[in-house]
Amino acid sequence: MDKEALCKNVKNLDKRIRFVGLINDKGRLIAGGMAEGKKPLEDVKKDEMLYLELALRVRMRQEFDAELGPVRFAMSYRDKVVVMSFPVGKEILLISAEREIDFGKFPFSVLKIIETHST
Repeated sequence: MDKEALCKNVKNLDKRIRFVGLINDKGRLIAGGMAEGKKPLEDVKKDEMLYLELALRVRMRQEFDAELGPVRFAMSYRDKVVVMSFPVGKEILLISAEREIDFGKFPFSVLKIIETHST
């Protein structure tokens, strides 16, 4: 899978996307980054904490896969952004977007892109 292409294809879905990155199971950013022209809302040290917390949270959710089925995506609606995470194999696709994004449709467009990159 071309990880940078995956991130780029997701970024191209909507101009309200702020960040698309692929995080490994150790909480490290391995592909992607901020969308052009967007400024981060947090500093680099907080980014690292966010990535690690996300990796741990995804692992914790997997404990319920047998009973509930695997998580396809998770979303947090915050005061400043919408944050979404999508398990992609052993990695996690992290997306932040402006709150005005259509979060009823957008995640399903991302799932289609993930599916095409996984084949």
